[in-house]
Amino acid sequence: MEDLQVLQKEYSKPEFEATKILVTGAAGFLGSWITDLLILAKAEVTIIDNFSTGLLENINHINKKSNFKLIKKDITEVILSDLEEYNTIFHLASRPSPDDYQQNPVETLLTCSKGTEIMLEAARKFDSKIIATSTSEVYGDPQIIPTPETYWGNVNPIGVRSCYDEGKRYGEALIAAYQRQYGIKTVILRIHNTYGPRLRAKGTYGRAVSRFINQALNNQDITVYGDGKQTRSFAYITDTIKGIIKAATTKKAINETINIGNTKETTIIELGKIIKKLTNSNSKITYKPLPTDDPKRRSPDIRKAKEILGWTPEVNLETGLQKTINWFKTKKERS
Repeated sequence: MEDLQVLQKEYSKPEFEATKILVTGAAGFLGSWITDLLILAKAEVTIIDNFSTGLLENINHINKKSNFKLIKKDITEVILSDLEEYNTIFHLASRPSPDDYQQNPVETLLTCSKGTEIMLEAARKFDSKIIATSTSEVYGDPQIIPTPETYWGNVNPIGVRSCYDEGKRYGEALIAAYQRQYGIKTVILRIHNTYGPRLRAKGTYGRAVSRFINQALNNQDITVYGDGKQTRSFAYITDTIKGIIKAATTKKAINETINIGNTKETTIIELGKIIKKLTNSNSKITYKPLPTDDPKRRSPDIRKAKEILGWTPEVNLETGLQKTINWFKTKKERS
């Protein structure tokens, strides 16, 4: 992909070459992009994925690379003897789509808790730095916009979204505890709504970008939940990946928690209209009831990312959506 080639030129950091790196959730959306970039940077990459949400097609092109190794296993069932010494662990394993994690709440909680504990034990044993992707969902339905990392959140601890929201909050607490008690090197990244090529199309609720694109390309009704006035801050995949790589290679980021996301708020109804226009679709926009505990607004305060990482998002929404639409069209033609 053209975007990956651009990332390689800018962010294939020489410090990755010949280093041993572990990536969890590497067949997923973010994980496969990170893995591709690390392979191109000549790192020795081991990945863990059980393919519950990740796709084999995301890693097929690197499956036979000499610097690539796959451990096909649920992260909660990994034991330390499965692993070896790593310089860095990128911990991305999770079920990030609302319809998906709400159908698998126990597995989601265990991935965020036990899975994170196993990765922290690996980091402790091998003296690895661990880069853990958390989520804007730790803020719940925030009362402060833009939302800074110091905000403690407004979360329903037993609601239908709690398996993910509280799972990630527990994961963050465990990471912080390991850092304090054992002195391991950690970075927590609160990833906000990211979209782009390889975003899964499966599911009815959640992942509005992929749902809207699929519906528009097939001239089906574009289904908006609620009145569509709720906002999200959409970041294109290359911007998010740049933020993750910068966090992994910036010394000042160690033991920090940092928002990674776009500050521009877009209403869901506006998103639907933009996608309809870009696809030249005949779809109608229809409305369904808003699910329980759906956040009203999302917009990160990224001053910390700017100060520590020198990172800001660069891709505007229409440009990123057009690239994503083109990828979905190609995928549709191949299927």
